[in-house]
Amino acid sequence: MPNTLNADIKNFYDVSTPLWLDVWGEHMHHGWYGTEGKPAVSHREAQVELVERLLEWGEVQRPQRIIDAGCGVGGSARYLAHKYGANVTGVTLSSVQAERAAHYNRRANLQDKVEIRVQDMMTLGDTEQPNKDLIWSLESAEHIADKSGLVQMFYDLLQPGGKLLMVTWCVRAPQSELTDDEQKLLQKIYKNYHLPPMIPMSEYAEFAQQTGFKNIKTEDWTDEVAPFWKAVIKSAFSWKSVTGLLKAGAPALKGAWTMRYMTEGYKRGLLKFALLQGEK
Repeated sequence: MPNTLNADIKNFYDVSTPLWLDVWGEHMHHGWYGTEGKPAVSHREAQVELVERLLEWGEVQRPQRIIDAGCGVGGSARYLAHKYGANVTGVTLSSVQAERAAHYNRRANLQDKVEIRVQDMMTLGDTEQPNKDLIWSLESAEHIADKSGLVQMFYDLLQPGGKLLMVTWCVRAPQSELTDDEQKLLQKIYKNYHLPPMIPMSEYAEFAQQTGFKNIKTEDWTDEVAPFWKAVIKSAFSWKSVTGLLKAGAPALKGAWTMRYMTEGYKRGLLKFALLQGEK
């Protein structure tokens, strides 16, 4: 039976990635704007700052074998490879992203260090050796329906002492505790961004504990990334971006429209930008 969710995600990123790269560059994730959420740097600088802050928060020590699960065009993968001299394997559902990643890898002279391929991240356990020092999962776990299975797979891929560093969109509470109005807002986001239901970070932490991870730590960086969606909305509706959106078609247009739902979700405290780390 075909995975229709994966097909929808692939199509969404195939059509929207060129526009994103044109406006924002190769780091396809939030930016970090400080503890008070005030943009004191450019948005591209904030995206790089997010990576550095995550590595500091995660107390990452010179990993040599890394998986970037849901890597986009490999912005983080190349950054980690360059910073640590590491070998990085990244996977994405989008062939467009993988092709652009290969171009960026060659341009950075990192084609021998970074491999980006088209693959469902949930099949990494079938293709990778369980010897990884770091699993890097930056804004990708929200696309996975079997979240407990994802955490288990990440654990299995790590060598003893290896670390998981995950950042994902979450909700503030289990679905049963959300209001009808909140659930309606989430359904709009799920539909247009092709997401299965999101869960609170506390549930990810429970999965990690049950799986066997040690030294588990979580944190909420919603305030630190708050300016991001407003900046994305502003850039998306510039003349250049509107032209690109019209060329990209319905999936990209729906994605752009859904930005206002994301902004509302963060403003209401419904959505959370949450972090988790754990060691095997």
